[in-house]
Amino acid sequence: MRALKDLSQAASLDELYPMLHARSIMPGWHKPRASLYPEPHKNFRPMHWSWREGKDALDAAGRLISTEQAHRRNLLLYNPADEDGYAALRTLVAAYQMILPGETAPSHRHSGNALRVILEGEGAYTVVEGERFDMHPNDVLLTPDWHWHGHGCDAAASGPCYWLDGLDTPLVHLLEPMFLETMAGLQPGAPPPPRSPYIFTWEATQAALDQAPPDPEGHFGRRIELGSPAMVTTALYMQRHDSGTRTPPRRTTSNQFFCVIEGRGTTTVDGERFAWARGDVLAVPMWRPFEHEFASDATLFSMTDEPVMRAFNWLRTRNA
Repeated sequence: MRALKDLSQAASLDELYPMLHARSIMPGWHKPRASLYPEPHKNFRPMHWSWREGKDALDAAGRLISTEQAHRRNLLLYNPADEDGYAALRTLVAAYQMILPGETAPSHRHSGNALRVILEGEGAYTVVEGERFDMHPNDVLLTPDWHWHGHGCDAAASGPCYWLDGLDTPLVHLLEPMFLETMAGLQPGAPPPPRSPYIFTWEATQAALDQAPPDPEGHFGRRIELGSPAMVTTALYMQRHDSGTRTPPRRTTSNQFFCVIEGRGTTTVDGERFAWARGDVLAVPMWRPFEHEFASDATLFSMTDEPVMRAFNWLRTRNA
């Protein structure tokens, strides 16, 4: 290779810039894009996914692909802003998943935290670290970082079981410490202890919401946190709202998605309005103003990267 010209001999900036480029050096005053800016950029888009469409697609997938072929029969709810067609938000991914009677999805463990919100069906279960948890609609189950987990559905179940997955895998991809281990089949499962950190039953959630005081500012209705936080990178909430109410506009530096547990309404994110119903999913990117309006009594589940933002002192909220 020809020796690079001595940088000290550059006669002009126009001559210096290519000399620096050849050495993978960038002059800070000549960056193509600013690295510091007054507010977060609007990269990821506000999104809405319909559970009615998701369920139809899973039913088709149930005829076309088995858990032996796919291990997880899931549908990723991706954001068009993600060049890999994977993430729902910068740090979070969501997916609809389904399992048929008699099927199992083999156990694995991986870097990153995951959960499932059960949408429909009875007879399915998740095994977490050797404990079997039967899954019922509106339950929330956790599979924290590096915990073995797999799924099954009793052969006698009356039909498929459907749920929503939520994971922080995009954050793991961003920071790069991804590891995965797999088992040949489903880990055997024993009955769980009476109180387990891996499950929030709908019965217990409803009882807690009944006791929760109304949010004085009206943003959250009656809200409880599932865990404190449930997992190290993600906080989970359930919030209940009365028919005819509307939340004041708000923005936060945390990325979050909502899943509709019950009810109907609309959510407006940065001027885009989305009508939603049971099982639908909404992605709200960071620092976008958003508000909910409720056409009926409603309960919303949310997953957010709040703990990450708080740990780095980056969490901000503002009434929009």
